[in-house]
Amino acid sequence: MIIGRLLNRHAKFRRRHPALIFGDERLTFGSLNSRVNQLANGFLKLGIKKGDKVATVLNNCVELLEVFWAAAKIGAVAVPLSPLLRGKGLSSLIRDSDAVLVITESEAAEILNAVKPDLPDIPSERYYMVSGEHPGYVDYQALKVGSKDTEPQEIEIHQDDPVNIIYSSGTTGLPKGIVHTHYIRGLYCSTFASSWRMSPESICLHTGSVIFNGAFMLMMPAMYLGSTFIFGRHLDGSQLVEIVETEKITHITTVPAQMIAMLNAPNFSPEALSSVETICCMGAPLHKKHKEMWNRQLPGTFYEAYGLTEGFFTVLDKYDYEKKSESVGCPTPFTDIKIVDDRGNELPAGEVGEIVGRAPLAMAGYYKQPEL
Repeated sequence: MIIGRLLNRHAKFRRRHPALIFGDERLTFGSLNSRVNQLANGFLKLGIKKGDKVATVLNNCVELLEVFWAAAKIGAVAVPLSPLLRGKGLSSLIRDSDAVLVITESEAAEILNAVKPDLPDIPSERYYMVSGEHPGYVDYQALKVGSKDTEPQEIEIHQDDPVNIIYSSGTTGLPKGIVHTHYIRGLYCSTFASSWRMSPESICLHTGSVIFNGAFMLMMPAMYLGSTFIFGRHLDGSQLVEIVETEKITHITTVPAQMIAMLNAPNFSPEALSSVETICCMGAPLHKKHKEMWNRQLPGTFYEAYGLTEGFFTVLDKYDYEKKSESVGCPTPFTDIKIVDDRGNELPAGEVGEIVGRAPLAMAGYYKQPEL
């Protein structure tokens, strides 16, 4: 179950099918795979090896996904970091991840410049810029120049090898690197393709940032099935409604703020969103009145997900919504969840306690902190 093989498969059998849409950029599986291969081969020429960490400090952009899929093809590990991080909050995560290369954008250049002295292990020539020019940064395209767009040399990758590290927000201490393997991301493919009732003809929209784990709950099944994945940058409610109507979106993952923005948009209407088969709200509780508002307008399309980047999930299915609308649903397949008291004893229904769970979707561990 090696994630990097997915794009090559679709480039062979669904070459002209739309794979990725970001603003005015529209890539087929053939063109996306070619760009990813160029980057993967560029990484290899630069000396990036299996297990090396490649950090990004980027807002949503096509290059962010190119880095993830290129790393997956050569056994490297993508480390997406928020461009909202500052000072020690940024440098400590780059250093903790053991990143050997950083890819960023012009908006974050000065922020990174301020912390470069704290990152002595990253050579000055390994800072790359995806947009614009800035002293001290190499043009991202230089990673691709002269590189073939054919599949990179075969590297022995195992399904238990890491494919990405996503840092926690640090609500219970310092942020921790959450490690996902090829196998775990492969299970995201099948688990959520099934949960959202997707098909190869699905047209998928993720409304938020793709550096957080919620994006993988739609991107992975889309890339598994060969569906179309659409995302944007700083989209308001009206823009989201317009994208849904124009692109005939069938599947949406969103957070409450974005869903509420769509409901309140002046161009919102059941007709504009008639193509929607599934909208899944996640990341925070959605107020009951907004669930009811959505279901009055677009009945039989609402899902809710609960879970954590570390690794177990529940899904409130659209057919279960009417039976228990205030629930976050049932555990996904192969997942066990229970509520326990302070002594670890399972509590009866209706009691408040600690949520504990286990699943094959669970992380491989916290990076360099197995004791946690």
